[in-house]
Amino acid sequence: VRLVVESGGGSVQAGGSLTLSCVASGFSIESSYMAWFRQAPGKEREGVAGISPTSGYQYYGDSVKGRFTVSRNNTKNTMYLQINSLKTEDTAMYYCAAQSSPRLIYNVLRDGEYDLWGQGTQVTVSS
Repeated sequence: VRLVVESGGGSVQAGGSLTLSCVASGFSIESSYMAWFRQAPGKEREGVAGISPTSGYQYYGDSVKGRFTVSRNNTKNTMYLQINSLKTEDTAMYYCAAQSSPRLIYNVLRDGEYDLWGQGTQVTVSS
């Protein structure tokens, strides 16, 4: 069974940092595009960071460039999202997404490209 499970969310003050983890099972993260999305109450789901298979090229949404860093540890089959300089507007449920079967995609930050989703981990930033 192919699964992704997020962890690492929490409540932090503005300016702080968090690292989210996404552990994959049933497939190798090296073979799949993977991405982080977030959804705040009343807002559409937003792609914030993604990483390509093999090369590990990174993609970022405009709203998070310079503050978010996506990475992966192939040995642990885990993707990470380092979030620095947290802002109140970063408050959202954060989701990990992956492909159940490898294929080329053209918009790494479009949610329709992914069919494996985790349950989400909540990030709450207070001022």
